[in-house]
Amino acid sequence: MLGAKGGALPLASLNHISLVCRSVERSLDFYQNVLGFLPIRRPGSFDFTGAWLFNYGIGIHLLQSEDPEKMPRKREINPKDNHISFQCESLSLVEGKLKEMGIPYIQRRVEEGGIYVDQLFFHDPDGFMIEICNCDNLPVISLSGEPIMACKRVMSLLPQQQQQQAALQL
Repeated sequence: MLGAKGGALPLASLNHISLVCRSVERSLDFYQNVLGFLPIRRPGSFDFTGAWLFNYGIGIHLLQSEDPEKMPRKREINPKDNHISFQCESLSLVEGKLKEMGIPYIQRRVEEGGIYVDQLFFHDPDGFMIEICNCDNLPVISLSGEPIMACKRVMSLLPQQQQQQAALQL
């Protein structure tokens, strides 16, 4: 097996995902106004168009496509496609907001041993799949017996994020 010698890489957390966009401006609007991400400073030494956002303990780096017209267009919402998933407190509130914003979505429900996980799936402006769920209903159980740790960075950022969000609402 590839990683068998010396174990897996000594990682701490997921830092960011990068998404190539037809229009950084349109994607920036979506990730800010639909998903609640905040723009953050990006190194000025980059010689290409992009934007960085952060919230919920993760960064999203938007990169302008060099040939936007050649990017594939996804129309069908397929829960088995590549996606990023966000946890929420109230799926009905999220669903109401999606309806209000006119964003097409589909619903799914997963049942495991009497535990239900509800999911909403929709696309960003470039067809990248977004999932919103109450996935914390389902316990995370290691198959290897190894302990699964919460991300220290996320835990340490929560009070800071809550303060930032409270300041924005004033």
